[in-house]
Amino acid sequence: MKKGKRKLQSNAVMLIMVLGLVAAACGTSDDTTTTTVAPTTTAAAAATTTTAAAETTTTEMVPVVCEATIGLMAPITGPVAFIGEVQLNWAKYAVDVWNEGMGWDVKLIEGDTMFDVAQSATLAAQFIDNTDILAIVGPAGSDQVDAAGAVFEAGDANLTFISPSSTRIGIAEKYAGMFRTVPTDADQGPSTSAFMVDAGASKVFMVDDQSSYSTGLADVTADSLEAAGVEVVRESVSQDVTDFSALVATIPDDTSWVYLPWQVAANGQIFGNQMAEQGKDIPIFGSDGMESEDFTIAGSIIAAFAGDIAGIPDSVPLLEGFLEQYPETNTFGPPVFAAVTTELVAIDVLCQSGDDLTRENVLGAIQAINRPTSILGQAISFAPSGDLIGGRFFFFEIQEDGTKTAIGG
Repeated sequence: MKKGKRKLQSNAVMLIMVLGLVAAACGTSDDTTTTTVAPTTTAAAAATTTTAAAETTTTEMVPVVCEATIGLMAPITGPVAFIGEVQLNWAKYAVDVWNEGMGWDVKLIEGDTMFDVAQSATLAAQFIDNTDILAIVGPAGSDQVDAAGAVFEAGDANLTFISPSSTRIGIAEKYAGMFRTVPTDADQGPSTSAFMVDAGASKVFMVDDQSSYSTGLADVTADSLEAAGVEVVRESVSQDVTDFSALVATIPDDTSWVYLPWQVAANGQIFGNQMAEQGKDIPIFGSDGMESEDFTIAGSIIAAFAGDIAGIPDSVPLLEGFLEQYPETNTFGPPVFAAVTTELVAIDVLCQSGDDLTRENVLGAIQAINRPTSILGQAISFAPSGDLIGGRFFFFEIQEDGTKTAIGG
């Protein structure tokens, strides 16, 4: 169960990025104090002397410079390394931006989950034992979150971990320390269904990849489609399969959409190519896990838990700064930046108020945080469940050249 929120006051929360994207709204006070001494009159030996008013003095409140270490759990290698590489780069960039702007020396400990549940659990235990780590960003996938979350809950339930890409419904409320900077499949399923229905769907061929992320999202989406009167043909295939020709052959000719709520985008590309080989000219709708350069089937629609920050004016300088250092990005990156800076804002609140930098205090500060804006173009605060308040999904259409065009959401 989540702990109740406590009210925090930040003595000196600094703006270190464009238009205050890292500022916390945990309460602020003036950063200067002014004292004025009024004129005085002194009577002595029948003489009266009036002294001039003293000069106004201003005392600067010098922000405390903190030292902190945070961890990152991401699939840096393995079947979805395209996610992990981008997440790692955005985490490093967020730390660099913070250190430069605040004068801190934040350290980032990198951990590779390899998109494997056993490795995620092992890494979680190692991070618990590293007492320098105050908070963690990650893991990425919901299965990996579950594996790590169980270890955190048993070993140190006060250790905050903010996932920048786990969307499974109900997972955050299972763990006292879990939060996320992306919306959940409670939004993705119905919004995906609504998109298909608005496009005139009458029959959807849906294939899950047997992961808990995929089956859960498929269930929610199927329920929404059927409630709207759309026929759903449901199939299931392992993530380890790469020959889908027999499955593709069963797709009815009158299918409106093929829905793939998958995590391994390269498998989606193979599926789409095998559809083309069999003359199945049906558009593919991919979930957020398919948002990758590994999937480029023109005309397909992709859901994403974050919009294109190139369309958020206040975030453009951050994007430009990132691209000066790293060659490419995708929608998996900015939620990492939001998670890192949210943890550092919470740590800053504690530093400026003189509270001890403990995992328990960081958790309390995260629970109480209310950032008015962020790189994502929205406020960041968390429900008691740990879910992001006000998150939503976006949709993109893949063009002939492989680029993606925002089409709504």
